[in-house]
Amino acid sequence: MTALLIILAAIACLVVGYIVYGSWLAKQWGIDPSRKTPAIEKEDGVDYVAAPPAVLMGHHFSSIAGAGPINGPIQASVFGWLPVFLWCVIGGIFFGGLQDFGSLFASIRHDGKSLGEIINDTMGKRAKKLFIIFALLVLILVIASFVNVVAGTFFTEEGGFGFTGAPTNNQTTAMISLLFILMAVIYGYVTNKLNVKTLPASIAGVIGIVIITIIGLKCGFVMGRTAWIVFIGVYIVVASLVPVWILLQPRDYLSSFLLYAMMALAVIGIVSNAFTGNATFAMPVATGWKTGIGTMFPALFITVACGACSGFHSLISTGTSSKQLRNEKDAKPIGYGSMLIESALGIVSLIAVGMVYSKYTAGEFGSPSAAFGGGIAIMFGAEGSTIYNTISALLTLAVSVFALTSLDTGTRLSRFMFSELFLNEDEATWKDATGIRKVLAHPLFGTTFMVVIGCILGGLKLAAIWGLFGAANQLLAGIALLAVCAWLGEVGKNNKMFFVPMVFMLCATLTSLVLTIINKCKLIAGMVPDSTAAWGDWFQLIFALAMAVLAVVLVVEGIQTFQKQGQKKA
Repeated sequence: MTALLIILAAIACLVVGYIVYGSWLAKQWGIDPSRKTPAIEKEDGVDYVAAPPAVLMGHHFSSIAGAGPINGPIQASVFGWLPVFLWCVIGGIFFGGLQDFGSLFASIRHDGKSLGEIINDTMGKRAKKLFIIFALLVLILVIASFVNVVAGTFFTEEGGFGFTGAPTNNQTTAMISLLFILMAVIYGYVTNKLNVKTLPASIAGVIGIVIITIIGLKCGFVMGRTAWIVFIGVYIVVASLVPVWILLQPRDYLSSFLLYAMMALAVIGIVSNAFTGNATFAMPVATGWKTGIGTMFPALFITVACGACSGFHSLISTGTSSKQLRNEKDAKPIGYGSMLIESALGIVSLIAVGMVYSKYTAGEFGSPSAAFGGGIAIMFGAEGSTIYNTISALLTLAVSVFALTSLDTGTRLSRFMFSELFLNEDEATWKDATGIRKVLAHPLFGTTFMVVIGCILGGLKLAAIWGLFGAANQLLAGIALLAVCAWLGEVGKNNKMFFVPMVFMLCATLTSLVLTIINKCKLIAGMVPDSTAAWGDWFQLIFALAMAVLAVVLVVEGIQTFQKQGQKKA
């Protein structure tokens, strides 16, 4: 019954937040349904492609969700359910939702341009370049983290290559995911070239998902971990370069049905379990200030990540979603609403791990994703039963699908931002550049560079990447809040709601990075007993230093911008 009360309280708070606070934000900023969006004015058939609201919602939600709202809250559950619950709800409404909605709105008022261009208009050219470098570092970690997650849910430990008639969960997930990519291309073609309407195409798409799932349960695909990392790398390079209607839009839209079904299944399990008692929610309310992953501040706010607030969302809002938004009135449900649904998913993940909490803390699950699948499945049937195994496999598939979706979008964002880094203000595309800059700004060069580094780092253990990814991601959120706040101030709109979230996120993430730097320095200096530094520790130290320095410089630039705006008003 505790689990049911938790989910009902979360849904009630998030719905009220959407209706009251989300509507207030839209009114404060002046959302105008009659104003043409960049997707209409700059339509190019490649990146600027107006999408139906349901399709764009699917793309945006699938892209921002990834594995974050599942991995984050589950890893943070060591603090107990109440701290994670409060941060997912409060953070989603007043931090994450604010950032996502604000970033999307700022971008559609800047011709669908990136956050870097918004910073250029308010804080200057130097701040723009520094931000792009910072964002690219974060995107490398995004690629590394989700390559790790996807390969981990696909690979067969004994190696080999080909099809198998008696698939394991991983082999089933791999097979369905491959068929899913093919189905997305077909969907994109029939809706964009054959002009099939969204509703009949969606019905056919859902039927297709059922069919490929049945095939995958009967016939799996076998490949080793390294091979999968290489395959994923090649796939995301291609996915980031082709027009969005071929793969990005349809794949994200179709995958959103999996996510909605996964959340519906979880809620059904929670409700039914309250009366059947198949599983017991055994997570403590709170475990104390300090745990194995650190002190509650800043560890809780870093680890939960996408379940409450995520800087990666601002890159998606300003990188792809703003170029596909058909009408400004859709900015609230897509920008603000998607974040609140993701917070709900974070709460669902928290409840799922609570059902298998003793096994999770004992290390019986190989990953948070496996604990999520097991926690939901055990509410429907005993461990080892047919229904348990089927639901667990399907939920593991859903997690991998969303991680792969975030990889698609993150790589495309890398392409945009890498090119921006080497272009002058009077150069619209890489074709306008000259000399070595033309090579560096070429979409293929930047995409390949980012993917190769990301895939190499993806070979590390997830634990070696996630903490740094969380800190970098949340620090990016602080910078995004700062950037949108500065822009709103520049155009004379209310930006006061940004200051508390902005300062809190910057303080939490910079504290986390400083602690990482101190700990890695101690390890490298040999001051940690029975421990030896590996190249991954050097990587974390260098990355943490670079991001901390860049963030401090950007904060100084932001303070100077706010001072200038204050002087103008005076």
